[in-house]
Amino acid sequence: MKVEFDEEVCIGMYQCVAEWDAFEKDTSKGKAVLEGSEEVEDGVFAREVPESAELDAKFAARTCPVDAIRIYDDDGEQLIP
Repeated sequence: MKVEFDEEVCIGMYQCVAEWDAFEKDTSKGKAVLEGSEEVEDGVFAREVPESAELDAKFAARTCPVDAIRIYDDDGEQLIP
């Protein structure tokens, strides 16, 4: 499973931070940060989701009010949103 986070879309509600510890607050930018990720395109960051964190990652994506977090299965199919 893979997660993508669009920092440009993020509005800094930090609901993802409460759901998954891979997200942290960056109060200087007013946005969340996806720890351990790589920038795959301008402002979009991605990383693999460990099996033990799949449920937390899904909750983080579902709680994002602006759909800045996308979850993909191992075949590349988008699951959330």
